[in-house]
Formats: sequence, structure tokens, C-alpha cells
Amino acid sequence: MAWGNDAADSRLHGTNIADSVIDTIGSTPLVRLKRISEIHGIECVLAMKMETTNPGGSAKDRPALEMILAAERSGELRPGGTIVEPTSGNTGVGLAIVAAQRGYKCVFVMTDKVAPEKVSLLRAYGAEVVVCPVAVPPEDPTSYYKVAERLTVERDAFRPNQYANPNNPLAHEKTTGPELWAQTGGRITHFVAGAGTCGTITGTARYLKAQNPAIKIIAGDPDASVFSGGSGRPYLVEGVGEDFYPAAWSPDLYDQVIPISDEESFLTARQVSREEGILIGGSGGMAVATAIRVAKAAAPNDIVVVLNPDSGRGYLSRVFDDQWMANFGFLRECDECIAAVLDARGDTPSLLYVNPSTSVRNTIDLMRANGISQLPVCKNTPPFAAAEVAGAVDELDLMEAVYRDSSVLDSAVEQVMGPKLPTIGVGQKVALAVEMLDVAPALLVLSGGRPLSVLTRSDLLSYFEVLSNG
Repeated sequence: MAWGNDAADSRLHGTNIADSVIDTIGSTPLVRLKRISEIHGIECVLAMKMETTNPGGSAKDRPALEMILAAERSGELRPGGTIVEPTSGNTGVGLAIVAAQRGYKCVFVMTDKVAPEKVSLLRAYGAEVVVCPVAVPPEDPTSYYKVAERLTVERDAFRPNQYANPNNPLAHEKTTGPELWAQTGGRITHFVAGAGTCGTITGTARYLKAQNPAIKIIAGDPDASVFSGGSGRPYLVEGVGEDFYPAAWSPDLYDQVIPISDEESFLTARQVSREEGILIGGSGGMAVATAIRVAKAAAPNDIVVVLNPDSGRGYLSRVFDDQWMANFGFLRECDECIAAVLDARGDTPSLLYVNPSTSVRNTIDLMRANGISQLPVCKNTPPFAAAEVAGAVDELDLMEAVYRDSSVLDSAVEQVMGPKLPTIGVGQKVALAVEMLDVAPALLVLSGGRPLSVLTRSDLLSYFEVLSNG
């Protein structure tokens, strides 16, 4: 779909030359996932909306243009102005492309969870990038939301605010929805997409439900996101899920929200890339994993469409890096790995931890009762799968703290905790653990991106003894 911004040069009449890169936004293809369907025994038609063919490589080009054009009409954005926006990368790219065409400066605020290539990409477009910590609540002055608010005031800038801007879902209601309806001949029965700002899924759902209320709208969501009942963190998939409900969140339009783990998201992304020849990222993997579940339960004549938001090229140092994947416990490097060491411990509890508010006295009692010398300190509440590691305590450090001041016993453990333990994946080599434990007192073992156990030198010694005894 053309998004004309100025009168086309008369010299282009009769040619197939776009007036600018902006005019190539939209009209993305719909491609059947035949190999994935065969692998997973899917009988219905499963097709992917390829948003990677937008000039910025993602679905975010659509709302980026719509938000800027609306701001120009309202006078919020004037010639030569500055745009400030918090982004996981894709919205920033879309805004940067439109800004380059229309003469605006851009400042983007990102979290340190975002892959480094996304930061480099935005800078390649000439944008200024500010990186903020992810492990803080939205109201914290260092959060990327608050930093964006501050910079907007300091730079006298326009902030599109994709989380609250009604032109975000409007872009998809005007373009993505109609494209899907036309491409499927009105036969689409299910639409699956990730939910982040909720602009894509809500805008598309508005159009499709208006055409046929029977169409099922399914949101894929990281299993720690608030949309599927989590606290909002921690999870590793980028660009989807939230720790609050954005303005476009419209549960009345969604027939189902399906939580998907980081592990399933990343492994699905790798499978689609290798089996279909379509390089997708972690959020695309999450969407396809959701669609596979939906398609397996669908009727043979149904048409299930999943929206792939962006390319895997922005995740080469994460999802497609074997070492990164192994370190988070998503891949196994060998048969005799850290998992074998943990298995050799027998009935030893997999993981013990305390919350930051737990007293030092109770922490010491827990360590003594279980005969352990290191303990993670984790935020949130059980189950641990939804908890976030904040730090760790060591018996030697606690002893020294109590010796200096016995009143510390009744203080919260967060007052005396040390840094987080170094991490190792459950599928990584034992040799790596030996090397790391040469300098660290203990390691935090990760499986599927989540903490599984604490590994100590004593654990390794016991494992080696078991091996020597045959």
C-alpha cells in the first residue's frame, strides 16, 4: 500500500518507481509455512505475514509513519524538530526512516536487554541512542520510560509514545487488517500475533472482527508478562510482553492469550529459520510457537495467519549464537555436562533462595539448615520461575558483617548481599565450570533462561568421585 507524503514528481508517471522509501511501507506478502506444518502435523493452512519486507524490516514501520504524519497535522511536530521515543529497536528504526525523509532528529531510549546490533542499527541511521537498565520498575527515574520523559522535556521534543498513541493501532486497522482480509479472500479464521504495545494485534483485530466477528484473535505472550498473569519480568524475548497495560490493550478483542517460554520462543525461531529459510527473531519465534498450538487445534479448512514482526538479523548475537544460547541453558553442548553434575547430587534440593526483605538471621538459619555456603537473593514471589535474581550472599561475607555489627542480624539481607553469582548453562561443559569456579565461590545454573540451581566446588568434587568409582 502506498503511503504518499508529497505530490509525486510528474516524471515518475508511467513508471514503477516509488517516490520515496516511505511509499514502500506495507503490502507485505503472506507466505505459507509448509515445512513447519509438516513437522508439527498441522492440517489447516498456516501462513505468515512477512513484515520483514517493510523498509525498516519490521511491522513498526506502519505506526511510525502514521504517528509522525498525525503529529505533523496536529502541529506537535514542526519542521526541524526532534523525536524522542523509548523503543526495543524496531519502532526506532521506523521512526528514523521517516525522520530522515522529513528532516527530523531522533533520540531513542533502550534497555540493556536489547541486542547490541539493534543499538548499532539505530546509530547507523544517525540517531542518538541512550541505554538504560532493564531491571528497574517503570516509575524508577533510570527506567527507559522515565528517561524518555526527561529527554522529551529537555530537548523540547515530540514523543510519539507508541504505548499510548491511538495512531499506533490505527495504522494496523488501516493497513494490516485490510491486507490480510484481501490476501485470504476473506477466509482467514485465526489471527495470531505477539502483544507488546498491543498496537499490531489490537488494530488488526478491530478491522478483522468488523468484517467477521467469528475470526479468532490470539495473543502470544512471554510467560512472565502481565498479559498472561506474570509480574512483567524477567524474560529474555525482546519487543513483546510488558510490565504494565498499554492504552491499546483490548482484552475484549482477544479470544485467547497464550503464554510462551523464552526457550520455546528461541528454539522455534531457530527451527523456522532453518526449516523454512525465513530468518525470524525471538518475538517471531514466540508468535509462531503460539500459532503452532492454535493450528494443531484448528479445523482442516481453517486459515491461521501469524504475524512475524521482524527479522532474525537483529538477534544474531543472541538467539542465533550457540554460546549465548548455551549459557542461558537453552542448548546442550555435550552429553556429560552440568546437568550430569546436578543429577549426581541425588536428592539435594535443586534451588534455595531468599527474598531481599528476608532478615540476615533467617538467611543464616536457612543456610545452616541446608548445609550451604552461598545463596541467591531473588525478587518477586514463588514460583521461582517468575522470580528475578537480585544478588547473592556468601557465609564468609555474612560472618564478617555480623562480626562488625551484630545488629545486622535483624536487617534485610539486601543490605548486605553481594553481586549476582556468575551463570552457567545446564548444558554447558563441566570443564567450563572448573575454570569458572577457580575464581568464583559458586555458580548459578540456568535452564531455559531461568535459575535452576547453585553449583559449588563441593558438587564438582562429589561428581568426580562418582566418576572415579565407575
